[in-house]
Amino acid sequence: MTTLTAAESIPADVITEVLPLETAVSSTLDNLVSMMITGGPVVWLLLCFSLVALTVFLVKVGQLFSLRQRPGKSVDRAYAYLAEGQSVEANTLVNAQKNPRAQVLSHALHMISTNKYSVTEIRDEAMRRSRLCLGKLESHLRILEVIAMLAPLLGLFGTVLGMIEAFRAMESAGAQVNPAILSGGIWQALLTTAVGLAVAIPVSIAHSWLERKVEVQAASLQNDIDVLSALVQQKTNEQHQVARLQRTARAVS
Repeated sequence: MTTLTAAESIPADVITEVLPLETAVSSTLDNLVSMMITGGPVVWLLLCFSLVALTVFLVKVGQLFSLRQRPGKSVDRAYAYLAEGQSVEANTLVNAQKNPRAQVLSHALHMISTNKYSVTEIRDEAMRRSRLCLGKLESHLRILEVIAMLAPLLGLFGTVLGMIEAFRAMESAGAQVNPAILSGGIWQALLTTAVGLAVAIPVSIAHSWLERKVEVQAASLQNDIDVLSALVQQKTNEQHQVARLQRTARAVS
């Protein structure tokens, strides 16, 4: 009884499809390594920039993903409870959530329950909390902005240095100038500009996308603060009206 080895058990057509793919991947990696070696220190520095930008982007995406707990309905229901005077039920909905909207509302509800703070004080504290939450979301975005700005400039700087080196080689060759020397020096010089743009474009897109997410969160927080202030003011007016009616009733009696 004959047994087939692992290689013999694989169909021939599958092997013929896999081998070109492996060859293409290996060739691509070799080309990338060759380009980094040819580009010199500028390309290596741009590669470091890209790794830093990728790390920051992944961290910020993870931060935004952790906030996507669909708090909108809970926060809206909490405001509905607050409008009906049910502060305890409203606080139960948002107390354990980590979303900035829920945290700001939860702290405001705690201040309301003490009956020690005015509408202005509650609004100011809610705005302060909102700024703290937005500050966490905006953290490290400046790094992406700086990389998007510096990467093409650094690539252009590498190109200038490469062109200087190419013309120095021409000068050293004297009358026996080989066109291949000039063309080779030029493409090596332009390589750094291409890498700089390749780093800057996606980083700029990522920065704009993250910045837009922060702006949406800021608009939501501002709207929540306006609604909260209106509800607290309404509750305060109702309390004052009840107090006046009680004083009037006592005066009549």
